[in-house]
Amino acid sequence: MTMAAAMQSRTAEAPARSRASRIAQVDIVTDLAEAEAVWRGFEASGHLFTPYQRFDLLDPWQRLVGAREGALPFIVIARDADRRPLLLLPLSLRQGHGVRTAGFMGGKHTTFNMGLWNAEFAAEAASADLDALLAPLGEHVDVLALTQQPERWHDQQNPFAALPRQRAINGCPRLAMEPGGPPASRIGNSLRRRLKSKEKKLQSLAGYRYHLATSDADIIRLLDWFFRVKPARMAEQKLPNVFAEPGVEQFVRSACLAPRGEGHVIDIHALECDEEVIAIFAGVADGERFSMMFNTYTMSEHARYSPGLILMRYIIDRYGERGYRSLDLGIGSDDYKRMFCKDDEAIFDSFVPLTSRGKLAAMAMSSLSHGKRLVKQNQMLFDMARRLRQAFG
Repeated sequence: MTMAAAMQSRTAEAPARSRASRIAQVDIVTDLAEAEAVWRGFEASGHLFTPYQRFDLLDPWQRLVGAREGALPFIVIARDADRRPLLLLPLSLRQGHGVRTAGFMGGKHTTFNMGLWNAEFAAEAASADLDALLAPLGEHVDVLALTQQPERWHDQQNPFAALPRQRAINGCPRLAMEPGGPPASRIGNSLRRRLKSKEKKLQSLAGYRYHLATSDADIIRLLDWFFRVKPARMAEQKLPNVFAEPGVEQFVRSACLAPRGEGHVIDIHALECDEEVIAIFAGVADGERFSMMFNTYTMSEHARYSPGLILMRYIIDRYGERGYRSLDLGIGSDDYKRMFCKDDEAIFDSFVPLTSRGKLAAMAMSSLSHGKRLVKQNQMLFDMARRLRQAFG
């Protein structure tokens, strides 16, 4: 019997020792369609989640990318005594080296990972609730590898911050914005002047404009350009092109075309003229925060006028004027990110063993993650690792 067939969707009663918990039962769902109604319910107001965990982003990832990688859907839904959903964990299950590992869906394409929580329950969740949630999972999973979790989201504590944890390998630079604040509170006047000076060269181009793509035709056109230019940019930097991996392009296209309110699940911001696309930034937004997912800029001579930085200024002002409270440019502390983002988001990883076999795996994962973070922090080691990767990659 295959693991998928053996698992199927099932319900587990919360253990008797956790009677203090509001969690009365835990459902394990292995079919996204079966979880869809509850999942979309969690995307309504009154819930705590990041935009990276929306159904219309993770469903195409699982179908087009995760399934090709051998990841099986493992969606955990906790309910109270009245069967009201309290939280949903969008996980995928992988098996390797005799160990069953569950981690958040989305792979390398999600900056932040979290469950989708009833906000009131999340504010009150205690160790008894976490015990009641995790205890039934050991029948199916040896270790939970819950990486890149924010300690807080929209000023509310992530309940999983109470689990054993360590700092994530990479940080995430963040810009805190004062709703309704003046432009200079978001970007200093000195940087604004420099960018305006550079932009003068671009403003002379016919049809020069900044815009947020809204029509399917615009989105498809911009993505066609992105998937032509990004491989050249990655090759130039001697970096592996993650967008060339099986299913990734189809996943990105699906999420960018999926409507959400007045925008899309992934929004594409563009700087262009009649002659060419000059730069794009694509990311997710939720009314309070914008998070960048991917970007690139032209290979033409217009690249020398820093179009990516100019586009970033437009995006920051756009969201600042709409009352957003923060913005991030994704994992990693590249120099251009530090020009705009002075703070750092606190991100953590949790490796939680659920079986005796999982204990050794959790220790190995934790040690590997810790070692990678030390290398990142030591510039000399990091440069050496990068040179070796380029030499043998």
